Amino acid sequence: TRTTTCFFIFLNLSLAVFEEPAVYPLPFLVTSSSVQRGLALLLVALSQCPFDLHHRGTFPTLLLGIFLLLQLSLTDLAVYGVLRIYNIRSIRWSKIVRPIFLINFAESRQIRRAFFHSIHNTLPKIIYIFLLFMFSLLIFSLMALKLFGERNLQMAEGLPYFRNYLEIVFDLNVLVTTANSLDVMMPAFDFSSWYALFFIAFVIVNTYIFMSLFLAVVYNNYKKHLKVTFGGLYCD
Repeated sequence: TRTTTCFFIFLNLSLAVFEEPAVYPLPFLVTSSSVQRGLALLLVALSQCPFDLHHRGTFPTLLLGIFLLLQLSLTDLAVYGVLRIYNIRSIRWSKIVRPIFLINFAESRQIRRAFFHSIHNTLPKIIYIFLLFMFSLLIFSLMALKLFGERNLQMAEGLPYFRNYLEIVFDLNVLVTTANSLDVMMPAFDFSSWYALFFIAFVIVNTYIFMSLFLAVVYNNYKKHLKVTFGGLYCD
């Protein structure tokens, strides 16, 4: 039964390769019917798994969580299909919950324990860095609005450049990831090369300093709590 369950979990995860957006997408009816059959068979296989019956109280909780995930996945699939009929674009948000099925095995009990315990203890430390980062992002966005908002600049697509505060926050948040950096910076740089100093300062503060602090806090706290969780068995 465990082998059958692993097979259907793998099948459910592998469908993401062929669902939109994909390099080699299959027709929606093929992928949707495969998802429905895979989820139904996965529920049957998990409900018959005996690996958690030896641990009283564990099996019903896991089965209930899996059942809720399956229901959410099928609901998202149905909503996406209806919107597709009316040519309304939407996002299949249920794809991100599919890896959760991987941790619902007896062999994954330590992983579940370490994951949830470490996240619970690490989250408070991350919040402080995250709030400082958001404050910096909002301040830089306000500065960008004052610098570029009245310049009547346009992006390459002809759209207004840095005239709406919320759109500026989103664009600068994209710039933190260094994705589409040129699209964000070039309209201002073409107007005046001195504006490059603003983006250089922004990248140094938010990308190199805050992201490094964020990664250091996450890693150090996760390592500390993981060591406690495994009772000293974990080593560097």
